[in-house]
Amino acid sequence: MKHLLGQRLGRRFGWLWGAYATSALGTWLAFGAFPLIAIRVLHAGAAEVAALSSVGAAVGAAVAVPLGPWMEFRRKRPVLIAMDLVRFAALLTIPAAFALGVLTFVQLLLVSVVVAAGDITFRAASGAHLKTLLPAEDLLVANARFESTAWTTTIIGPPLGGAAIGLLGPVATVVADAVSYLLSALGIRAIGGHEPVPERREAARLRAGDLLDGWRYILADATLRPLFFNTACFNGLLMATEPLLAVLMLGRLGFTPWQYGLAFAAPSIGGLLGSRLARPLASRFGQRQVMVVAGALRAIWPVGLAFLGPGTGGLLLVMGVELGIIFCCGVFNPLYATYRLERTATDRVARTLSAWTVTTKASIALLTALWGVLGALLGPRTAIGLAGVLLLATPLLLPRRAAAELCEPQPAPSRA
Repeated sequence: MKHLLGQRLGRRFGWLWGAYATSALGTWLAFGAFPLIAIRVLHAGAAEVAALSSVGAAVGAAVAVPLGPWMEFRRKRPVLIAMDLVRFAALLTIPAAFALGVLTFVQLLLVSVVVAAGDITFRAASGAHLKTLLPAEDLLVANARFESTAWTTTIIGPPLGGAAIGLLGPVATVVADAVSYLLSALGIRAIGGHEPVPERREAARLRAGDLLDGWRYILADATLRPLFFNTACFNGLLMATEPLLAVLMLGRLGFTPWQYGLAFAAPSIGGLLGSRLARPLASRFGQRQVMVVAGALRAIWPVGLAFLGPGTGGLLLVMGVELGIIFCCGVFNPLYATYRLERTATDRVARTLSAWTVTTKASIALLTALWGVLGALLGPRTAIGLAGVLLLATPLLLPRRAAAELCEPQPAPSRA
């Protein structure tokens, strides 16, 4: 049996993987840069800072809706390069405006929208390209490597970014993030080889009804549908508690910023370990079975955050809960990403992944806003506990029966 780290996937995948690693590191180096710029440079209030994450992500998701059907029948590498260059250019406007003394909050918000839309489109095109780049039996290895890289950059990026912000200011990390997208574009360009133009089975002109094709495909598939609702609900509820947890830890419980950062950075090693174990566990117990178990186990941890207290005990509680969540996510995510690619017809991948990511981003934005209201009405601790209780129900949305043989689904017929 080939081992996860020893299996070679070829030079072309290596360039794609390197491009992903570079942009992921740049993103984590700039983690928290926009809120810091809004607070320190523009003297923005709490509502404006919240809008950067919630409104920016929601509008970005809406902007990305027509891009899924648009890129389905185009070569994916030019789309990937274009999205990298768009994000590079958008981010560079921030240090340029800052240097000229004309930076505004509206510009920050517009850039966050462009970056969010670019992220969604890039992810969808990347998944579609990966399915054509590698044989089906190598997809899990590739997704596990992406997951491992994601958690590695999560561990090292924020501390380095924090140090850079302390020395050079938050605008410097935005420059680093922008440069990472340029390097990513160059890496994707270096993949080389001929990428055939996908055969277009639909009418030449994009119609309004085509915008919903991704959602139609997901909802019509008995195996994708429950997984779709599970990930949207889980991610939305989990991320909705992050601002409340920051308020609770940094405000009422008196944790310092470095303790808050440590509480979330250190447990990321669990994601690295989980991603390394995903393929061996799937080989032994079955891909779907391990995915369902890991997806269920990740939901049992968040309710523990409702019992967070001050001092060392509270810090260890957060780290333990986050370690449990992140380890289970590290196992679940590559299995789920592979399962989704295997269950999606090749001529539907871009639209399906785009619809999936748009829904996830929108659910996070909506639930974050809703839980902000609940936190104000009920208190942060009660709102965090409520989200934890609701998360306990999300395993009910996981696929409950074995799927058909995971062969390549037939292309969906064109609509008359």
